[in-house]
Amino acid sequence: MLLIISSARDDSVHAVLPKLKERGVPLLWWDEADYPGASSLTTSYIGGRWRQRLTYRGQTHDLSRVTAVWHRRPGRPSAPDVREPSQREFAERVAGHALAGAYDLMVGARWMPAPPRHAAAVDNKLLHLYRAVELGLTVADTIVTNDPDELVPAWNRAGGRLITKTLDSHPFTVDGEYGHLYTAVVPRRRLSGRHRLRYGPAMLQPQVPKAYELRVTVVGEQVFAARIDSQASRLTAVDWRHYDDAKVGYSAHDLPPDVAERCVLLVAGLGLTYGALDFIVTPDGRYVFLELNVNGQWAFVETLTGMPISDAIAGWCADATARPHTED
Repeated sequence: MLLIISSARDDSVHAVLPKLKERGVPLLWWDEADYPGASSLTTSYIGGRWRQRLTYRGQTHDLSRVTAVWHRRPGRPSAPDVREPSQREFAERVAGHALAGAYDLMVGARWMPAPPRHAAAVDNKLLHLYRAVELGLTVADTIVTNDPDELVPAWNRAGGRLITKTLDSHPFTVDGEYGHLYTAVVPRRRLSGRHRLRYGPAMLQPQVPKAYELRVTVVGEQVFAARIDSQASRLTAVDWRHYDDAKVGYSAHDLPPDVAERCVLLVAGLGLTYGALDFIVTPDGRYVFLELNVNGQWAFVETLTGMPISDAIAGWCADATARPHTED
């Protein structure tokens, strides 16, 4: 059985679901947000045997039958009926620990992209850059620091063309409004406020010239490279995630075989079965690796380019589900 763990509103799962049904894949779609409030999970060791049961919507499922797990983008464990805030926080935190332990015991299953604790452990931009260098991919000079004294020298080395990135996309608010940090150019006037760097470590890199950018999606050993003409719009020139689809073109791209191979090796070497990688292609044709997104979005790439990523995911899930189950 395939266990899909994601929000019920996840459009990516909806895109893959018909293709799984066409392949006759037995599956359960469940969201961690329904635990512990709307479902129960029991892990037991009785009579020399481990057992795990998930009860959801009136049905009980034997998790020992799960041979593949697609851990997409679930909500957080939720106990809405616990009214007192600190007690609700405690209940949800304990539920998270119970889930982590249950997933650790599902040793007979294959995971996409990986068991959550492993995926979280390798979801680190510095690690990705380090591994990319080891594999021979081109990487820009990089500093990650909270030392204000490093900013001006980095800006000078970059000839005044320095960009900054955040290491994590955790949400925050500014004056009550939701905030998100994008890749941004560091203008000279910002150097006077470099003392703020002390409280927010940042990644600093020279601004690499762009002909266009790539989103490379790896599913198992399959590689799908999408060209993003980010330089067609001022809005997306520094960070294409500002999205200006009316001006910015997306198309399938033939990745050089050596770069494609290194992408597969990078994902697999991190213990993952899926990854979304970002590259810059420079005017002189160099492929510069930027980062790897452990559970990055892919549906927009398929929609805009027609590349069959959902078929690849469905195929991976079908193959993983069909594997003989590993008994305890």
